[in-house]
Amino acid sequence: MRDTSRIVSVGGDVTEILYELGLGDSVVAIDTTSVFPPQIPSEKKSVGYMRALASEGVLAVRPTLILATDKSGPPEVVAALKASSTPFITIDAPDTPEGVAEKVSQVAAIVGKEDAGKTLAQRVRTEFEAAAEARKKIAKPIKALFLLSVQSGRAMAGGRNTAADAMLALAGAENVATSFDGYKPLSGEAALALAPDAIIVMKAAAGHRTAEASGPIATEIAAIPGLANTPAGKDGRIIEFDGSLMLQFGPRAPQAAHELMHILYPDLVPARRIN
Repeated sequence: MRDTSRIVSVGGDVTEILYELGLGDSVVAIDTTSVFPPQIPSEKKSVGYMRALASEGVLAVRPTLILATDKSGPPEVVAALKASSTPFITIDAPDTPEGVAEKVSQVAAIVGKEDAGKTLAQRVRTEFEAAAEARKKIAKPIKALFLLSVQSGRAMAGGRNTAADAMLALAGAENVATSFDGYKPLSGEAALALAPDAIIVMKAAAGHRTAEASGPIATEIAAIPGLANTPAGKDGRIIEFDGSLMLQFGPRAPQAAHELMHILYPDLVPARRIN
């Protein structure tokens, strides 16, 4: 039987799954994207950002098992960890409702929590089905732009094949940034041409709100003329949303879809905290 007494968890989605399966006490270290449950950043040792790991830092906490998202890096560090005596297992599944359930099943099988995993995976599927039912009420999708960051007059937008693109679709919105893949800088002129009705900006802290007209995010957006002149900028429809909730596609992904849908379509979709 695999030793799960000292787990290093890399990736917020992996960490959330481990906690949902009742293995929170076995997690001895996490990466900086692991921010839920809210208390864990202060309770667990950190091995740094998931894409910038150091093998010495990971192995220093004497793990018996390393579970990591497929987005972990850099490649040479991942290779070194895989070559170590500690089992290193990658969790890999698409950013889809079934992909989330598959991640749960993968982690549950690795840590010997198959029954709990089946229960959690079914809960995830049921919650996604509820979000899909709510989405049927939307006749005309809102044109939305997701910005990973807005700083010093520059915006980083989420294009195709990103978690942001997948989540916008699950929330019943149309991503206007479809001319490129991944996250790329977006000029004010390009943003103006895309004419989004809503701009969703990643918020580092938990929670979400519509940006205040004089708040820091609104001020940053106003500093980019084209962005400020989009329909979303003019109408003040700028939404700050918890990045870990929206982009990680862990067990809370159905909640993210429903909450974002409620913000975008408050008259159609009632507020509902799923878990």
